[in-house]
Amino acid sequence: MNEGDLLKRSAEEREKIFKRYERGREEGAEIDPWEDPGFEVYHATDRYGFIHDKRLPSKVDPQEAKKLQIELERQKKWLKMLKNWDAPNVKEKLHSRVYKGIPNSLRTQAWCRLLNVEKVKKEHVGKYADMMRLARLHSTDARQIDSDVNRQFREHLHYRERYSIKQQSLFNVLTAYAMYNSEVGYCQGMSGLAGVLLMYMDEEDAFWAMHILLTDPKYAMHGLYKEGFPKLTRFLAHHDKILGKFLPKLKKHFDKHGVDAILYSLKWFFVCFVERVPFNLCLRIWDVHLLDGERVITAMAFTILKLHKRNLLKLNDMDSIVHYIQVKLFKDFSYDDDVVVHNLEKSMEELKKAKLDHPGPPHKDELPTRPFGIFKEPTFEQIVGIRTEQFTEKEKATNQIVTLVSEAARDSAEKEKESQLSVGDSIGLAGSKFSFDPSIDDASSLLDCDHTGSRRSLADTSVTSTADLSVFSTVTRSQAHENSLDTHSNMSDNSVGGASSVGSDTNRIRIKIDNDELPTPLVEHGQIKHFRLESPEYDLK
Repeated sequence: MNEGDLLKRSAEEREKIFKRYERGREEGAEIDPWEDPGFEVYHATDRYGFIHDKRLPSKVDPQEAKKLQIELERQKKWLKMLKNWDAPNVKEKLHSRVYKGIPNSLRTQAWCRLLNVEKVKKEHVGKYADMMRLARLHSTDARQIDSDVNRQFREHLHYRERYSIKQQSLFNVLTAYAMYNSEVGYCQGMSGLAGVLLMYMDEEDAFWAMHILLTDPKYAMHGLYKEGFPKLTRFLAHHDKILGKFLPKLKKHFDKHGVDAILYSLKWFFVCFVERVPFNLCLRIWDVHLLDGERVITAMAFTILKLHKRNLLKLNDMDSIVHYIQVKLFKDFSYDDDVVVHNLEKSMEELKKAKLDHPGPPHKDELPTRPFGIFKEPTFEQIVGIRTEQFTEKEKATNQIVTLVSEAARDSAEKEKESQLSVGDSIGLAGSKFSFDPSIDDASSLLDCDHTGSRRSLADTSVTSTADLSVFSTVTRSQAHENSLDTHSNMSDNSVGGASSVGSDTNRIRIKIDNDELPTPLVEHGQIKHFRLESPEYDLK
């Protein structure tokens, strides 16, 4: 197939994807039956729109009813504040009222005010529509974004149906923003960020809100998604410093079992705790984050471990510790939201006294260097998805960091296992119950596997730490299939590449699962398939 045919095929495929979102759920839309699973709305949908497997209580809990009444009273005060937003007395009351919780019915207005969305939007009239037009003609991220939209917040009422209005909006925002911020392009994880914003904003407001979160110095998330993830590296180091000073016993316990922060905290930093704490608590964290900025994220990471320190110290292997932080706390955080936010505020004060409330100014490589909204014609290789085999220096550096961390975790766990085995032998035991299997190494198994995705999905996490590490798994490159659009994220000229074939002659991922109630995702030919493992350990070939 010659270059002309490849370009034509890529253009046709991109156009087909955009047309599906343009058509939505109109008659004739191509939607597979499995994409619209049935559910009982009345019995299974909470006040935030999330659908639950089990029926919700038919009667309102007395405590919940009391909270709703308090929220109604606060709503009256917030309405007055929003009408007089720039008044001096409003600024005095804003801190305490945000920490008490923004009424859910007013989050749209409050979040837009806190982010100053209207001002930014007025400064760029027509720009969003321009970026949507460019994306329709030139997007190299359309297929990957389409795939991520299809699995983002699928338990939410508004995202449940394929090509629903919210799915259309999410696709539009992500494809347009990939064109606007070409240095970042599209990085999986941004779908979670935009998905939450779209629950409370329309398309254009969500577009500018996401841009503010990435580029305003108060939040500066650009460095999290940029090639090499420089801000993430800095935040992980700062997190370790906080643990070493304030939670040394827990830090020692984590080190003993090979639990590096990289194994459990990626969704904390990348998407502000989305899908790592219950959604009602996540919204409270977002309220505070939009008010006080990035220091809230590091303080909340500290708060989570501080509140659950006692339970974490009882867990004696890597898998159970990571499962507790990633899965159990999402299902049941065990603390009332008000209690958590109160402790978050105390943590921020505690860290401020120790001069650890902020990880310091951003490094130069975290900041945007290209102008926004300037279109740059993609190369032939970017359009058709052909990757180079050369590694950039940043890719090599990131690859090395992940390898070192995974090796350290494995060595620590192996030493612990040897120690327990020797103790067992000395007292006549047959062996140890230590559950870590050094052959199941999350980072290295992913680095050794020939993936077809770049900076794979943070939205696609399962019960294992493997999925969270997948964001690092594809910092190296290989050739993509030449007969398809590039399914990978960030197709700008500095993109982090997609697949790695280093040290691998098989296409194998080993996954260990402790909870067989949760489905495990398998990526096959660019599609996510869910299945259940009957045995705790399998090789996927």
